[in-house]
This record gives sequence, C-alpha cells and structure tokens, in this order.
Amino acid sequence: MVSFTMLKEAMFYKKLENNVVECLLCPHNCRINEGKYGVCNVRNNINGILVTENYGTITSAALDPIEKKPLYHFYPGRYIFSVGTYGCNLKCKFCQNWEISQQRLKGEYVLPEQVIAATKKQRDNIGIAFTYNEPSIWYEYVYDCLIEAKKEGLKTVLVTNGYINLEPLKSLLPYVDAMNIDVKAYTEDFYKKICSGKLHPVLETVEQASKHCHVEVTNLIITDLNDKKEEIESLVKWLSQIDKNIPLHFSRYFPNYKLDNPPTPLDTLRRAYEIGKKYLNFVYVGNVMGFDNNTYCPYCENLLVKRDYWHVKLVGLEGSKCKKCGNSVNIIN
Repeated sequence: MVSFTMLKEAMFYKKLENNVVECLLCPHNCRINEGKYGVCNVRNNINGILVTENYGTITSAALDPIEKKPLYHFYPGRYIFSVGTYGCNLKCKFCQNWEISQQRLKGEYVLPEQVIAATKKQRDNIGIAFTYNEPSIWYEYVYDCLIEAKKEGLKTVLVTNGYINLEPLKSLLPYVDAMNIDVKAYTEDFYKKICSGKLHPVLETVEQASKHCHVEVTNLIITDLNDKKEEIESLVKWLSQIDKNIPLHFSRYFPNYKLDNPPTPLDTLRRAYEIGKKYLNFVYVGNVMGFDNNTYCPYCENLLVKRDYWHVKLVGLEGSKCKKCGNSVNIIN
C-alpha cells in the first residue's frame, strides 16, 4: 500500500482562544490544544486549525455480502463494496476491530472519484459501504464520496456506532440510503464504563436516521454486562416505539481486545430473540450458527427471504410486497 497522509480542514469545529479548537463532530466535543488530537485520534489541531489526518486513507476494502453489514432488508442477496480507514470516537473494551479502530495506521491514499470508480467496476455490486472502523470520524472523506456516489446512481451505506452530533448527521443523511447503527447497550452506565461515551446521542441518531433512510440496529450481547432481561426488553420497547418494522440484530459476543467475559450463552441469545419478537416484526441472531435467520411476512408468516449463511434467495417477494397476502414489508430490493 502507498503510505500518504493528506491534511484537510475539518468541517465542524470552532476556534477558541490561545489556538485551542473545539471539535463539534461528535458528542465528545473535544477541546483540543495545539499539536494535540481528539479522542478519535484522527483530528489534530495544527496552528489553531482542526484538520483530519485520515482523509482518503483506506486501510481495508472488500466486496462483501450486504448481509455481512449486517443489513438483511436492504437488497438482500446482493453485494456491496466496503471500505474503511482507522480511528474511532469510542473506546469499547470489547472492540472486534481494535487493530484499525484504536491505532493510527498507514494505508492507501485514494481520492473520492477514484474509490467511486473502483466501486463501479465491481461486478454484481449495488454501491459503497463505509464500515470496518467508525465512518463518522472519516466525515469529510465520507461526505465527499457520498456525493460522488449519488451522482453515479450507487447505493450508499454507513455501518456506524451512531456517536455523532445532530448537525453533521443531518448534513450526511440526504446522501445515505441505509445505515446499520450499533446500539451497544441500553444504559448510560455501560456506555460510560465500557465505551467511554454516552447512550443518549446514539438513540437520537437512530431516531433521526430512521426518518430519512433505511435503518437496521445491532446489539452485541455481552455476558454479565448488557444481557439482563430487563435491559433487553427496554431496548426492544424503545425501538418498537420508533418503528416495529426496524430489523434488530442480536449478535453473539466473543472475548476480544481488553474484555475477557465468557462468550454469550446460546440460551441468552434465545431469550433475547423471544423478547424481541414480542415487540418487533423482524429479529435476527448473528455471529452464531443454529438460529433461523430467514425473513417471514409479519402478517401471514409466508417465507420471504431464505438465508443459508451468505447464500440468500428471495422466495416470497414481489418487489417489496408479500406474494401470499400482498402486504408491503420493510424490504428494499
């Protein structure tokens, strides 16, 4: 890979006295002294100007099944070109991608028009996903790429922790087709102690994004931390009040990074699934074998999408309607 860093002035910040800047991109609202970085490790104060150091730096790229994001109701069975950089604005002790999220890495420098050209060359590809690390801290590059992608008629996806302020989020949403938002727990205590963040802004992101684009939510269930029945039920009830058709993905945890809790018991995942189905029409369990992750019509229980790992077949759909009962379902294809 070509090692190259382009410094680009950040879009959301304000200048304070003594060359201090305040970043306004995410809820940390970091006050950054000259020569220092924000929490994300990619936004740097140089002579009183906030710059992003990872603009155009790609550390990971692959053509992935859309289900891997995970997005089960957005062009099921199709593929999407996925790219990521480095850095993150949360410090989750269980991070599954800590090698790229918690370190500053070298990568290949790719202009927005180049990555969109590469996206168009991928066969059977619907568009581009910004994933692997947290795309919101890659904001300026993602924003420029999204605009180029929409010009070319490509679908656009963000896989995100949802930790972003409302103004920058609202500026992105007109160019985003789908988001998977990670709600890591449903307590402020978990976010503070385990992620070094806050829950409320993430909930706001889900609520706001669901008004503008297709949204699915992921919750990684971690043994002895966010696996209580009451917490899972609170999460599910909250999501159902936004829209009971938003797909929810419970995911199995395995020890990683700084956390060594036991893997999520299968019984815990089954219980979470059963709680979810009491309030939501579409609930899935990921990162584990043995669960039925097919999609069924919530009105007549007709099989709509059959899934065998990444092998996906649309069997009961006509457009976005159930072939059997004719009702519209929350599936874009």
